[in-house]
Amino acid sequence: MNRHFEKHITISEPNITALDHLAVDSPLSKQQLKSTMKNGAVWLESVHGITRIRRAKKVLLPGDCLHIYYDEIIQKSKPEVASLIADEKEYSIWNKPYGMYSQGSKWGDHCTIYRWAEEHMKPQRPAFPVHRLDRAANGLMILTHTKKMAAKFSNLFKDRKIQKQYKATVEGVVTQLSLPYLIATDIDDKPAASKILTVEQSENQALITIEIETGRKHQIRKHLSSIGFPIVGDRLYGSGNSIENLQLQSNYLKFECPITNSIKEYSLP
Repeated sequence: MNRHFEKHITISEPNITALDHLAVDSPLSKQQLKSTMKNGAVWLESVHGITRIRRAKKVLLPGDCLHIYYDEIIQKSKPEVASLIADEKEYSIWNKPYGMYSQGSKWGDHCTIYRWAEEHMKPQRPAFPVHRLDRAANGLMILTHTKKMAAKFSNLFKDRKIQKQYKATVEGVVTQLSLPYLIATDIDDKPAASKILTVEQSENQALITIEIETGRKHQIRKHLSSIGFPIVGDRLYGSGNSIENLQLQSNYLKFECPITNSIKEYSLP
């Protein structure tokens, strides 16, 4: 059997379930198909748009189109365990572990933080990520549970009204920097600002606190590497001298709650 394939099935007959259509047009067993649907790798395209379809017994209409994106390695991946820090009803704060994704892809979303939240929160509710944290990093993330709340948090991030701090263990001697130390090198031709706030130096490494004002992709990793202090365990921008996991943690969030207008602070030890 092909361990990596995609198929696009246009529905021509009425009153047939999604599972039965897939069973005819793919090499997977019905049990495998149910699992693949549950893991977010099957999409339904209809007059209403295109969305993931997880319900095997959903009856499709002529003109609908099913898209299946199957990758055996992805399907067999097991999600890491995320920890709920605070449930604020319309949004929640989570500690995302190393190895868990912030966002899914067309090949599945079962190893993402938002899917973990949807399956484990009580009462159950939809979850929407409003910012990202690298798969290789860990720490605090905000998820919203309504689209209205997602829009409010998106505006808070856009207006830079959410204070974000990170802990990182870096290579080198950082004590010669005058704190707070601003790194303002553009990333992908866009302005980016990171500020080193504290340094705890050991012999050849330092534990630093760093705050970001913008949220460019891999911003902290790129900025620290650019000034000669790569993060320990950074496979992309590091020195290659470490076999550890990326030593980067999102450990502090502060913002005005969109519900109560009170100041909220969350931190990890």
